[in-house]
Amino acid sequence: MHFLGYFNGINYPFNYSFNTFYTKFAKNQTNMANKKIAELLGNQADSLLNHECKTISKNDITHPNPNHVDEVWKNSNRNNQTLISLQNILNHGRLGGTGYVSILPVDQGIEHSAGASFAPNPIYFDPENIVKLAIEGGCNAVASTYGVLGIVSRKYAHKIPMMVKINHNEFLSLPNKFDQVMFGKVKDAWNMGATAVGATIYFGSDESTRQIQEVSTAFEIAHELGMTTVLWCYLRNSGFKIDGVDYHASADLTGQANHLGVTIQADIIKQKLPTNNGGYNATKHGKTSPLVYSKLTTDHPIDLCRYQVANCYMGRVGLINSGGESKGATDLAEAVTTAVINKRAGGMGLISGRKAFQKPMKEGVELLNTIQDVYLDNDITIA
Repeated sequence: MHFLGYFNGINYPFNYSFNTFYTKFAKNQTNMANKKIAELLGNQADSLLNHECKTISKNDITHPNPNHVDEVWKNSNRNNQTLISLQNILNHGRLGGTGYVSILPVDQGIEHSAGASFAPNPIYFDPENIVKLAIEGGCNAVASTYGVLGIVSRKYAHKIPMMVKINHNEFLSLPNKFDQVMFGKVKDAWNMGATAVGATIYFGSDESTRQIQEVSTAFEIAHELGMTTVLWCYLRNSGFKIDGVDYHASADLTGQANHLGVTIQADIIKQKLPTNNGGYNATKHGKTSPLVYSKLTTDHPIDLCRYQVANCYMGRVGLINSGGESKGATDLAEAVTTAVINKRAGGMGLISGRKAFQKPMKEGVELLNTIQDVYLDNDITIA
């Protein structure tokens, strides 16, 4: 097959075969993506794209790959239905078949209030638009509340994997308190056709012991029903702020939160990207080792995130980092930066909500697709 073509700004001579055309076109598209990603990284591009971890070697961690379920979960205590659920998530969306995931989370209507979350783009008061954004954005799954997913479940449960967030910190009590409470039963999520359940534990809080027990029981039930379990491993304690420095996202403390999360058998861990280190040394509580800071981590963000991955059983349990709040013009660059750090550290993907839904849907889709382009780019490797 031969043809004359002008496509995507490139002239193709008459005697180009289709395979040659497609190969060159695909390569051109990749180069364009590479260039866009590098531009968005700005002056951090060289440091992030060329860094090599000399702390915990990439050879010692499990890498996300198309055979993740076979390599990690096939020999575990997860039943066949749970393996199917995991595979369904990994097979869906633009990242389907890569071992990486891109998830749209919209539970902020409870966690941050509906007004604060949806006023920038009121169409997302309507649950259907949340699911549409996840589908149009090529996500592996959509995570939201019982109410949001339940009211559209019959229409969409077979079109995209649904992840029901089973507990929340309701934000209406006065004074505000930080406590995750159950909003429903796992069986309710299963009945609506959900593939997975998600939950949050505020590790370090006064209520963390009860939350650990509740979530552990819920995850056991979810696995019995064949559902994937995802844990938001967050820290909450005013004592984690020392001399004006906030250690809620320190690598050592979040790493231990991850380790607790995989202990109660979360299949995927959601964690904030580390912003510093040395939380244990600052708070002078718990136990750590000088080797954590001298050998297993450096100040480089990829090395700090690698320590989070290590605490997820050396990558056997996938680590997805959160996208954070929307700041407007810098959202795309920040999302790509987080994705590059996560991927190069050995993480499994990104879960980004406010940056995607607090803007027009077309821009939200573009942001989600650009995040996914990082994980589709074979030139961005594990450091």
